[in-house]
Amino acid sequence: MNQTFAALAEPNRLRIMEFLFSGARPVGDIAAALNLNQPQTSKHLAILKSARLVNVEKRAQQRLYAVCPDAMRDLSDWIERSRRLWETRFDALDMVVAELQQKDKFDGQKHD
Repeated sequence: MNQTFAALAEPNRLRIMEFLFSGARPVGDIAAALNLNQPQTSKHLAILKSARLVNVEKRAQQRLYAVCPDAMRDLSDWIERSRRLWETRFDALDMVVAELQQKDKFDGQKHD
C-alpha cells in the first residue's frame, strides 16, 4: 500500500490517474491533455505501472494505459478499513467527552 500512496503523492501522477478514469489512453493523449511532455509522462506512467495502478495494452504501435481495477479495489478496501477504525475510535472519544460533560454538569450542580 505504501508504494500506491507514494506513487499517488506526486501531483502529476494523481492527475494522470484522474484522467485515465475516463478510459484507456496512449501516452501522447495523456501528455497533451495534461500539458506534460511525453518523456515526463512516460516516466510517470512507468512509476504508476510499477505500483500496479495502471495496466498497459499494446495495440499495433501504441501502448494504451488504463487504470488497474484491482489496485483501485485494494485502495478502496484499505480506505474503508481505515474509515471504520477511525469511526470506532471517534465514537469512543465522543462517549468519553459526553461522560466528562455530564460529570462537569453534575459537579456544577453539586456546588450550587
